[in-house]
Amino acid sequence: MPSSCWMVAMAKLLLLLLLSRGLYAIEIPLDLKQPPTITKQSVKDHIVDPRDSAVVECEAKGNPMPVFSWRRNGKFFNPGRDPRVSMRRRSGTLDIAFYSGLDPEDYEGEYQCFATNDFGSAVSNKILLRVSKSPVWPKEFLEPVAVNQGLPLVLPCDPPPSVPPPHIFWMNSCRLTVGLNGDLYFSSITVNDTRTTYSCNARFAQTIQQKSPYTIKVLTTRLVAESVPSFLFPKGTASSKVVLRGKPLILMCIAAGVPTPTITWSKKVGDLPRRKLRLENFNKTLRITSMSDDNAGDYICTASNRMGATSHTITVRVQATPYWANKPENLVLTSEDNGKLICRANGIPKPTIQWLVNGEPVDSVPPNPRRQVAGDTLILRSVQIGDSAVYQCNASNEHGYLLANAFIKAAPRMLGPRNQLVKVMENNRTFLYCPFFGSPLPELRWFKDGQIVGRDGGHYKAYTNGTLEVRHARLDDQGTYTCVANNRLGKAENQARLEVKEPTRITRPPEHLRAIRGSTARFECRAKHDPTLPITVTWKRNGRLLVLQKEDDFLAISSVRREDEGNYTCTVRTELDRASASARLVVFIMYRPDPPTDLELSDPTERSIRITWTPGNDNHSPTKEYLVQYEEDYWEPGRWKNLSSYPGNLNSVILPLSPFINYQFRVYAINAIGWSKPSRPSQRYQTSAPDAVPGNIRGVGTWKTRMEIRWEPLEDTQRNGPHLRYIVWWRRRDSREEWKNITTYWLRHIIYDTDTFTPYEIKVQAVNDFGLGPESNVVIGYSGEDRPIAAPTNLRVSKTDSTKATVHWTPVPSKTIMGLLKEYKVSTTCWLSVSREKKSKGFNVTGPQPWGVLTGLVPYSNYKMHMVVANSRYEGPASSTVEFQTKEGVPAPPRFFRIQQRHMDTLYLDWDRPAEPNGILTGYTLKYQVVNGTRGGRTQLDFPPNTTYYSMNRPDRYTRYRFSLAARTQVGVGEAAVEDSPLFTNEGEPTQTWWSNGLTKCERTSCVCTRLDRSGDTNLHKDPYKSAVKGWSGWTSYTREQVDIATQGWFIGVMCAIALLVVILLIVCFIKKSRGGKYPVRDKKDLPLDPVDQKDQDGSFDYRDEDNKPLQGSQMSLDGMVKMQESDDSLVDYGEGGDGQFNEDGSFIGQYAGRKDRDENEGNLGSEATSPVSPLYSLA
Repeated sequence: MPSSCWMVAMAKLLLLLLLSRGLYAIEIPLDLKQPPTITKQSVKDHIVDPRDSAVVECEAKGNPMPVFSWRRNGKFFNPGRDPRVSMRRRSGTLDIAFYSGLDPEDYEGEYQCFATNDFGSAVSNKILLRVSKSPVWPKEFLEPVAVNQGLPLVLPCDPPPSVPPPHIFWMNSCRLTVGLNGDLYFSSITVNDTRTTYSCNARFAQTIQQKSPYTIKVLTTRLVAESVPSFLFPKGTASSKVVLRGKPLILMCIAAGVPTPTITWSKKVGDLPRRKLRLENFNKTLRITSMSDDNAGDYICTASNRMGATSHTITVRVQATPYWANKPENLVLTSEDNGKLICRANGIPKPTIQWLVNGEPVDSVPPNPRRQVAGDTLILRSVQIGDSAVYQCNASNEHGYLLANAFIKAAPRMLGPRNQLVKVMENNRTFLYCPFFGSPLPELRWFKDGQIVGRDGGHYKAYTNGTLEVRHARLDDQGTYTCVANNRLGKAENQARLEVKEPTRITRPPEHLRAIRGSTARFECRAKHDPTLPITVTWKRNGRLLVLQKEDDFLAISSVRREDEGNYTCTVRTELDRASASARLVVFIMYRPDPPTDLELSDPTERSIRITWTPGNDNHSPTKEYLVQYEEDYWEPGRWKNLSSYPGNLNSVILPLSPFINYQFRVYAINAIGWSKPSRPSQRYQTSAPDAVPGNIRGVGTWKTRMEIRWEPLEDTQRNGPHLRYIVWWRRRDSREEWKNITTYWLRHIIYDTDTFTPYEIKVQAVNDFGLGPESNVVIGYSGEDRPIAAPTNLRVSKTDSTKATVHWTPVPSKTIMGLLKEYKVSTTCWLSVSREKKSKGFNVTGPQPWGVLTGLVPYSNYKMHMVVANSRYEGPASSTVEFQTKEGVPAPPRFFRIQQRHMDTLYLDWDRPAEPNGILTGYTLKYQVVNGTRGGRTQLDFPPNTTYYSMNRPDRYTRYRFSLAARTQVGVGEAAVEDSPLFTNEGEPTQTWWSNGLTKCERTSCVCTRLDRSGDTNLHKDPYKSAVKGWSGWTSYTREQVDIATQGWFIGVMCAIALLVVILLIVCFIKKSRGGKYPVRDKKDLPLDPVDQKDQDGSFDYRDEDNKPLQGSQMSLDGMVKMQESDDSLVDYGEGGDGQFNEDGSFIGQYAGRKDRDENEGNLGSEATSPVSPLYSLA
């Protein structure tokens, strides 16, 4: 069909009523005839830079292709007649070239674009084109401003006008305020305001300019009169302001007065909107981020000081740009259809509705009887082909306007390509497009494998324009998707296939390299990707593509040069995605940085100053830090010291300073290679007076009526002047007495005649010839402690077992401790044989019902216990003594356990009772089994407590047994002694195995064992078959051949010689004693026991070594037992028998005689050596 016939047929079918916006957008395919639609345009207020070309955009679509035209300031504008203006092809966009010598302001104005085809005209917004201006601030001479102290002052800025308006900024403080108009306001002038640097700065579009500075001279008066606040801005008592809905509101009040007034804000009706409100600039500025209708009203600004208050009321009105109350919907009409367009909008002030046809007001076009305008409604009845036009609705007020569109009826139609293939990376989002067209608007649904998708949510989402979104694509999302569009005129469908691919990722990215010039640098870049997608690897340096002979996963740079420095980026691409990683190559020569230069000091204060320097060349190794050093010319002139270090990206820092020092500074630059040379020293800077206080102030009690106050001295740099000394202040805490003080050059001071353990308030102040330094904080110290005067009461034991006991007591009143409570100390005494074990343990507990646990006690023992309270220096009196008994425990191993082979087929076992039975023995348990044969099984035998031997027959001489022997109490079985039977040696000489838990010395034919008991004495047992060693933890087995030593000739001779020597010695001793020799017995009497408590660090008792130590003041006898030397000992305990022996002058000889070993549990187990003196008296 010819194109003209096609156009006529379409004209008979449709009437297009176009509105720029609707409730939804119908995308008409461009192969259908349609009127123009504006698709892109410049903003309404379009400001351009005169240094660049101006672009005024206007793009539109339509079929046939629209033709563009322009109006400027309401008149037709022909771009073809101006060589500087061109319109782009197939577009309405204007390009305006600002040539040299051309005034860009000639092209300022209001532009509007028209897009027209056979079906009507579409109109753009009215675009106001303006050229940004950066005017030159004219130089002017400003006379100094003289003003009396205490009066207000306003310095005007008055920048030249520009587009856009400039941004004004001054200095700011609590009294200086920059107004909304850019002027600088002084609430009240002070002497410190005398300066010559008050300048207004304006930031224009391209430049920042500064006005000539003002100079203020303050005329001082002896007395500044105080005044009631008055407003500098705004003037008067009331004003008003209009703000658009949704826009920010900024209100400002600036007041004058002495003292400086404070500003407060309130609202006449209702409260201030706290959530959206922000007060700035010392409450002078009130800012509301987004205005709404309920924020309108009267805002009251109040300025007040102690002289009075004044207020200013600002009436705020809220207005709004037009917004839709009933947004027009797209309307589709055919011949003889009726319809109406509703264009209803609200705003403040109320918008006016204007209808246009093809960009012309409806009142200025020829009338149409089928068209009627009724306010905001356009009614169409029985439309015809000639009614085709672009109808536009303009709802506008002084703040803006709105427009709308409509389309034809048509059956559903698929617009996009068919059977698309879509590839997506796993876990990425993708879209399946199914563009369609139809009127009435068709309903579109998506199907996959016969199941509808995108309706119930999940990771599918279907859009009204036919697009299906797949969120986080998974492998099971692969497949064929079908989209179906339906309306009452028919249906259409299309398909798309989705493939999900593995994402590309870099597994080994390149790493940063530092290479020496001339070496080889190598970057690696390894990636993992989907095997079905080919990849390409490219490298860039500083964003520029490197041309390589082949694409590899590495990049090698040989003989690197300075030009090779930069950022290298590896990019791995597939057709769907890409992955990149970057690393930096630094080429350097091994040089240190150059020193900083141009040191400059600025912004001096009493305790700081700013130092600024120019960094030197880093020599290809970035500067890591800067070190600032100082030198002073009083204490250590010529010696440079480190002050502080700063990051390498700084070149201006504020230095902390100490007082009374004449500073000079220098700076080092430090990089990875090393330190630079120091910079040239700066000029000197002298700081002011001292401000340090002594440190670590404390009060310590050295005696019960003294307290010593100590402190740490000031450092040399803190002395701040000559003749440093200290003022010490003290007084009793919680008293009304006056502070006492003394001045001293020392670092301590002693206060005498204090009460015991009394708190004092202490402070120390440094002073030199320039004056007093600041006082230190008050510290609490205490005078000395005294001996506690009370003893704990109600001492008792609530629970005991074999090694522990729980102790309770009533604490003493705190005032009787006479100091700081250190602990409650429990002392216990346990009687072991004839010796005593004394232990102590401290409990640092508080509370009304304190308690503690004694550990490490001896089972089945009687204890005596008392308690004292202790402070840091003394212990108090002892409490009453409490006795308690520990419970039974399991016994220790037997003293000895030996196995003898007296005959070929007989084993003889004997043992002794345990050294520590820890209770009442109930018997012994013997277990044995074969250790070198095939016969298994274990035999157990139980013996009564009075049985200490056992004989057994063994089937043959080569069978060996392993024996285990343990003692029993009612609590259980104790630790066992384990030993194997002796090996068979020869038939003629039976062997015997000696086992002991001590040290045994054996000869070839006999064995004499040395027994070391708990008290440290040594027992010599003459019987070679009965030996035991007590007090050692190891177990030792000995096997020796038995030889009758008594039949040896050498043994008989030795024994005879020893007997002869003993007889001679006895005769000599007897003669000397007969001559009246005396022994100082009195010196041996009344020696106290060692009061030193032996306590472990954790507070528990340790009884392991107690038995091996003699008591203080005791004497070792020949048999090793400790002799009690207390004054109340019985004389019967000394000598051989029960009678004590004295010589003729009354000296006590019995103290040198041997004392028998009395063991209450085991009796007398062996013979003892007696004193060599006793036989002489027997002979006498």
